[in-house]
Amino acid sequence: MAGVDEAGRGPLAGPVVAAAVLLCKPRPKGVGDSKKLTAKARAEAEVAIRRRCAFGIGVVDVEAIDRLNIFGATMLAMSLAMQNLCAVLREDRLEALIDGNLTPAGRCAEWRWPARAIVGGDGKEACIGAASIIAKEYRDRMMAEAARSHPHYGWERNKGYGSKEHLEALRTHGPTPLHRRSFAPVAQMEMF
Repeated sequence: MAGVDEAGRGPLAGPVVAAAVLLCKPRPKGVGDSKKLTAKARAEAEVAIRRRCAFGIGVVDVEAIDRLNIFGATMLAMSLAMQNLCAVLREDRLEALIDGNLTPAGRCAEWRWPARAIVGGDGKEACIGAASIIAKEYRDRMMAEAARSHPHYGWERNKGYGSKEHLEALRTHGPTPLHRRSFAPVAQMEMF
């Protein structure tokens, strides 16, 4: 049973990232909901998961988010993560536990696995918690890297979310190619 979760649905900038994780036994220590872990605990758990477990990552860029909408892009990211996990395992007969109330089944053409949605799954199922850690850490590194090219927005701190600092920089400097044009605060800036 693979756990699947995403990071980056709500930010104004950057991709949405999903991870699919098949936990090893015994499972790595410190696995849980990435939002409830300290940055240090999350980083340590990520190292243990990457070292001992099979995982796949799916990244959907800003252009696809704007074209599909964030829900469609999230479903695609989850599908890509499962495809990549299956490629690592050389096995396609997996089932998935998805964090949330909906699965990509019937909502994304690329999805082909049995799946069950679990609300709050990242805190209830260790495999989903592991996926939340992998997805968040991967996306956070992407946003820290993007901050080097676009230093005004504070992405190394806010990860693209609409913090006061980010919104002020958006008003002052305008949107970058990494901003989601379909998100209201960014779309409103382009009107002026």
